[in-house]
Amino acid sequence: MAQKLNSNVSSTKILQTASEFKRWGRKYPFLRYGLPLISLTVFGSMGLSHLIQGSKEVSKEKDDLEWDIIETTKALTRTGPTTGYKPKKISLEEELKALQKRVDINDYEYKRIPRPSEDK
Repeated sequence: MAQKLNSNVSSTKILQTASEFKRWGRKYPFLRYGLPLISLTVFGSMGLSHLIQGSKEVSKEKDDLEWDIIETTKALTRTGPTTGYKPKKISLEEELKALQKRVDINDYEYKRIPRPSEDK
């Protein structure tokens, strides 16, 4: 009998705390809606900044590694990488002439493109 009475008291206490919590939501809407929203925003931004910081560090390490490769290449060659590679100077007119030599626009053949229903 004492256990039954004790369990009724604890369940009544739980119901009272639940109803008090609901009353807080009606009485203080900031606690129910505003505080969770603001905390989610703040903690979310902190978490994202932590994740982004890692990717920034990785990209910085990559850049440093590429710079080291360039420096070692420069040290190994006598003239350095900038004077070691000299690209050909090409003009657009020369490219057009070369393309016109390869492709004759006056000599072509009409070809019918089959429809998708004709493939079957």
